[in-house]
Amino acid sequence: MLRPPAWFIYPTLLLVLLLAALGRRTHADSPPPPPALPSPERDVLAETTPIDPAAVVRVRAKHGPDAGTAFSVGDGGVWLTAQASLADCAHPALLVNDLEGVAARAVQGRGGRVAVLVSARGAPALSLASAAPPPGALAFAPGFPHGRPGEVAAHLLGSRTLRNGGRASPRAPTLVWAEMGRTEGLNGSLRGLAGAPLLDSEGSVVGLVLAEQPRRGRLFAATPAELAAALAAAEAPKPAQATGATITTEDYGLAADALRRTMRVAPTACITR
Repeated sequence: MLRPPAWFIYPTLLLVLLLAALGRRTHADSPPPPPALPSPERDVLAETTPIDPAAVVRVRAKHGPDAGTAFSVGDGGVWLTAQASLADCAHPALLVNDLEGVAARAVQGRGGRVAVLVSARGAPALSLASAAPPPGALAFAPGFPHGRPGEVAAHLLGSRTLRNGGRASPRAPTLVWAEMGRTEGLNGSLRGLAGAPLLDSEGSVVGLVLAEQPRRGRLFAATPAELAAALAAAEAPKPAQATGATITTEDYGLAADALRRTMRVAPTACITR
């Protein structure tokens, strides 16, 4: 039997190995979000969250650069979000839908990257992790990229010291995450995900999304220590440690949907009056 020549065997073997490596590359996309909540919104809100429908007012929201994501850290109406999403916003709100929201007051330290929002009503709080996870750890960021439901799965690359803003601003430890999956149909940048929580497999907050680097698939996030410091500066109580539902790469889309439906994770916008 004739044996194939060496010039044929070796390139073929390299091609097989390359295809196998690509097939094993970690990737974890989630399915599309479910259909929008049925009407009337106020009835659904009353069934899914302790926010009093009477506290919900009709607003005219500006879906621009100031739109973002927030998450509950206090049952009585305490939320965390990214300060950048509140730039030049005098009247922030947590949106129930495109036309209704709960007005909030922003409390943030000078030069800080994390803002605390206080509203008249709240949703069940997410718990904060006591420390950042080790490199390689997985996390899931549910939020509202482009003002619509969406989520991202990422693994932690490590920590870097970055400036809060311009050249004169102080440096702060920042967690760098590499994207490994996202909502099906969510393409391009993740604008609007700023302020979203990064949740570990136990449902605890291990970071807050500050910004992204779309071309490299990177997310930059505040550390748990920075979140705790922001709450302390606002004289808001730190959330009690609680065990949430286990989240995996197989079901993080469903977990994100549940958090959004109960307004534990909510979109933010600036009310124009």
